[in-house]
Order: sequence, then structure tokens, then C-alpha cells
Amino acid sequence: MKLLIPLLLSLSTLSAAEPLTLKLWPKGAPGAPGFRPKTETNEVSPKDGVRRIGHVSDPTMTVYRAARPNGTAVVVCPGGGYKILAYEHEGSQVCEWLNGLGVTAILLKYRVPARSEADPSKEPLQDAQRAIGMIRQRSKEWGINPDRIGILGFSAGGHLAAMATFQSQNRTYTREPNIEVEVVAPNFAILIYPAYLVGKDTTFTLKPEFQVTSKSPPICLIHAHDDKGATSPSASALLYLEYKKLNLPAELHIYTKGGHGFGMKKKGLPSDYWSQRAGDWMQSMGWLEKS
Repeated sequence: MKLLIPLLLSLSTLSAAEPLTLKLWPKGAPGAPGFRPKTETNEVSPKDGVRRIGHVSDPTMTVYRAARPNGTAVVVCPGGGYKILAYEHEGSQVCEWLNGLGVTAILLKYRVPARSEADPSKEPLQDAQRAIGMIRQRSKEWGINPDRIGILGFSAGGHLAAMATFQSQNRTYTREPNIEVEVVAPNFAILIYPAYLVGKDTTFTLKPEFQVTSKSPPICLIHAHDDKGATSPSASALLYLEYKKLNLPAELHIYTKGGHGFGMKKKGLPSDYWSQRAGDWMQSMGWLEKS
């Protein structure tokens, strides 16, 4: 019994706190004219086992704290074509992996489906910017270094992460009664098979909204060569080249096989180990050392 008590105490110190879920817009998210929200859905498909969350109108962020936090935080943006959120293999499971690296993970449940076909990321980008601002506000409380807040996204979530990276480089503020949140770009970005950085039929030209400047933060890009159309790996290659032109920190991995949407699912391919490569990159950049 004398040996058991110290063991239990040591195990309790290694256990992370329960995830904390916060509403991004306590007074209600900014509305889109003419949009009629439906009841939120949360279902696991019997065909592929993917958990899909749909009809999100009350966006949240869920904070997963590591047992031994190192001061780095990453906002995780699941994919789903701006229609649904692939909430486990591109969401909660990613947060668990990040926790294993000592990283505080923040799972973003952003608004879907898109309110506008012409601008599908408008409301999700508001949510992502809001989340980053709130994290910076509460960084001391959560043991986060405000200069080590990254963003990671898959597919449409990769597009959202890219928008948050390249469209948030000038400091602005969102305001509502008694709340003021600073909106700034993340300190680094990890884009996994990002969608919509190129057009479906113009896969060798980046869209103009993704302008790399001297202020652009370090980036890690992961894709599969056999991805297609608007999720073509050419997008990641083109973005990497823009970074190379300015000699900014960047890393690119393109696997021969892997297709699209693999996330944390195992396919028996080298792409299964993308998370190790991303972890190696964060380690090389110093973000896994305790700050």
C-alpha cells in the first residue's frame, strides 16, 4: 500500500485536465442575412466510421491541455468541405496527438455549412480569428506562450487555417459589450492537404488571397501526390515556392500515395506517419521545448 499511494499520486500529476469548451460568441455569432439555422447534428457514418458534425450555428473551441504543457498551443480545424466537420480523425484525435507532444490543443468547431457559396470561409474565418484572439487573452491562465500559438487544418480546415494565416497579418479588434479581442495571425501554420488554394481547373496557380509576405509565419505543408482537383498537391508546392522566394522557414512533404482525407486514419502507407513529420518540424523550430 505504501508503494501504491506514491504511484497513484504520480499518475494523477501526469493526467491532463478535462477538456474545457467555450462559446466563441456568448451573445450569439454574427448572423448571415437570410440564413436559417437548423438543429446541430452529430453522427458516425456506418460506411466509413467518420464522425460528422453538421449545422453548427453556435461555434465553440474546446481546450485540450497536455499533462506536461510546454507553452505551445495549436488551433485544430477539421475539414469537411465547409459542409460538415470531420470531428474525430481530423479533430479530437489530432488534439490527443498534440497533447502527447506537450502542446495545448484547441479544437475549433466552426460554423457550417457555408452561408455563402461565393465566400464559404467568411463565418469560419471570423470564428478562427476569434479563437486565436481569445487564446492570446487567456494565454497566461492556460500556461501558453502568446508567441507560440499555431494553427493546423485539414482540407477545408486547411483552407481556413491558410486564410487565418494570410488574411490576419494586420492587427485588428473584434468588439462587443465588455469584450475586446485582438485578432492577429498565428505564429505558425500546419496545412494538411489544404483545399481551395487553387481552382479545380487552374491547379498550377495560387488564388490571389494567399499572398506570402516577409511577415508570413513559418509553415509546414503535407499532401499526397494522388490528391486531385481543388485539393491538388500543386497548391502546397506552389505555396512552398512562395516561401522559398522570400527565404522564409517552410517545410513540404508530398507522399506518392494517400489520396485525400486520411487525417489520423491508418491506410498502411507512408502518409500514415505525417504526424511524426509535423512533430519533427515543430521540434526543429523549438516549439516543443518548454518555454
